[in-house]
Amino acid sequence: MTTSPDSAVREFIAEHRPAFLDELADWLRIPSVSADPGRAGEVRRSAEWLADKLRATGFPVAEVWETANGGLPAVFAEWPSGDPAAPTVLVYGHHDVQPAAREDGWATDPFEPVVTGGRMYARGAADDKGQVFFHTLGVRAHLAATGRSAPAVNLKLLVEGEEESGSPNFGALIREHADRLAADVVMISDTGMWAEQTPTVCTGMRGMVELQIDLTGPAQDIHSGSFGGAVPNPATEAARLVAQLHDADRRVAVPGFYDGVVELTERERELFAELPFDEAEWLGVAKSGATLGEQGFSTLERIWARPTAEVNGIWGGYTGPGGKTIVPSSAHLKLSFRLVAGQDVDKVRQAVTDWVASVLPAGIGHRITFTGTTRPCLTPLDHPALRSVVRSMGRAFEQKILFTREGGSGPAADLQDVLGAPVLFLGISVPSDGWHSVNEKVELDLLAKGVETSAYLWGDLAENWNNGELGSA
Repeated sequence: MTTSPDSAVREFIAEHRPAFLDELADWLRIPSVSADPGRAGEVRRSAEWLADKLRATGFPVAEVWETANGGLPAVFAEWPSGDPAAPTVLVYGHHDVQPAAREDGWATDPFEPVVTGGRMYARGAADDKGQVFFHTLGVRAHLAATGRSAPAVNLKLLVEGEEESGSPNFGALIREHADRLAADVVMISDTGMWAEQTPTVCTGMRGMVELQIDLTGPAQDIHSGSFGGAVPNPATEAARLVAQLHDADRRVAVPGFYDGVVELTERERELFAELPFDEAEWLGVAKSGATLGEQGFSTLERIWARPTAEVNGIWGGYTGPGGKTIVPSSAHLKLSFRLVAGQDVDKVRQAVTDWVASVLPAGIGHRITFTGTTRPCLTPLDHPALRSVVRSMGRAFEQKILFTREGGSGPAADLQDVLGAPVLFLGISVPSDGWHSVNEKVELDLLAKGVETSAYLWGDLAENWNNGELGSA
């Protein structure tokens, strides 16, 4: 009896799953905390461990790449297909992890993996070592099921070592190596699904602009009885500026802010509505008593597909015990703007700069310091490479795949901008995995589904690329 390709993949994964999990546990034991300078050596050890493992997997090229400014190393690997018509896919992930200690509230040592109840508990199990590592078994299953000696695509991996520290050197790294990273498709394996029983594919991430505004008035704190009501007050003007940030419909009131925004299609709104979203449960997670946001949009639409402005902090004047009747000499604001596809980071920065200058009165000086920017990215629902991801995931999970976006921000847009390639997302983590929290874990059956999806994906991309489907995007 002939074994079907899907059966061959599943049998290979089942046979090699114990060894795969043992190897993943070895990697998780390396405390590659990028935020801790004292563990820089462990981040390097993690990179070297992964490069060795990728060579053992079959990648003919696996290198540890240094980063600028004495930063932490990344790993690059490449496995050519040998087929001149094969597309090139770059998989992105990261091998650094968040800080973790038993005294934070972990039930077990965060760097000594524990398997119980079908789950593996350890820092990095889901974010992001587990989701990087499933590609090693996935490509082997792909080869075993197809009889190939090399992947059906030109497969590249870039595994960063500073993502949990804000990727300070990532942009420079990919610009320096843009020729070697060149790809037709970028696959981000640093994301998740809606829920264990609701597999989903993420189609985009918002970008972000962060800034601090420092307002100044009198050269020193002055008596509010002698001068109050007759000179501009920086704290009052900070409050007035914040009050003007949104209009009555909760839209951002900065002129030009919405220029270029890619609006939601009716189909996208329908797909968001298919998700089993429980708003009351979501509010419980948010620790909030009510929803509030831009009029005309649902909660999911607001956090995934609409740009926002948030006041992250506001302070100034006297905040100690008792009273101090002054006009303060200064006040301060921290703001963040989440951006969606079509918005230009530089234009938003200029729009905010112009707006602040226009609303402040004479006698109030100000300085704006932009502290971070990330560009948004979006993969259209009809993109043929996205269809390959959805088909492959559907084969693995044997059910309909739904769609989400991410409200947060990440390095995906840097890859898109520098490489000029569409960005797609493939992840199997679920919200209960506890990213950045205590007792982080990964569901082992979902991890196996990630392996299986990876095993199907390379053949699907190559087949449809060769049929001209991808070229039609």
